[in-house]
Amino acid sequence: MVLTRRDFLLAGTAAGAIVGGAVLVPIGFVLSDDYGGSGATAARLATFPRARVASFADLQIGEPVWFDYPFEGASNLLVRTGEPVLAGIGPDRDLVSYSNQCTHMGCPITEYRPDEHVLGPCPCHYSSFDLSRDGIATFGQATQNLPRVLLEIDGDDVYAMGVFRLIFGHDDNLAGEDLVTVGEEMGA
Repeated sequence: MVLTRRDFLLAGTAAGAIVGGAVLVPIGFVLSDDYGGSGATAARLATFPRARVASFADLQIGEPVWFDYPFEGASNLLVRTGEPVLAGIGPDRDLVSYSNQCTHMGCPITEYRPDEHVLGPCPCHYSSFDLSRDGIATFGQATQNLPRVLLEIDGDDVYAMGVFRLIFGHDDNLAGEDLVTVGEEMGA
């Protein structure tokens, strides 16, 4: 028996459909079992602790306040820039907070230039970040924005409420760490 080109293509298509079905059907059973049999995917809600960071009245323009959040060792800075900035809160929309760990290799950045609203350069590879533009990398090896600490002002107290973007070296900002407790004083 001679296999024609047409027979070869039909046999190949049938074999591909069988193999594809053998892979996709078990995946469908797994999804429906994991999420209550509905076949829908479930969303996970991140619940961050609420932690007091500082007194708004004590914050001076251009002088950063350093604190750990959402767990010990996750260093951040809180700063009033003196002019409205992207994602800024407060009466003048000039209060922001970001992780001070470089998004390139996680080195701690401790130099803040208030005249430019720039955190950096990183002591490892000289990356710098513009805090007036959502922590965007402006120079160096880093290619990602800094994680932004979500803030809330309640009366005169400034609270950290969550973190937008992953903290360097973590695949979950809330997993396996000693989280700060609600209302805990954070070094203000």
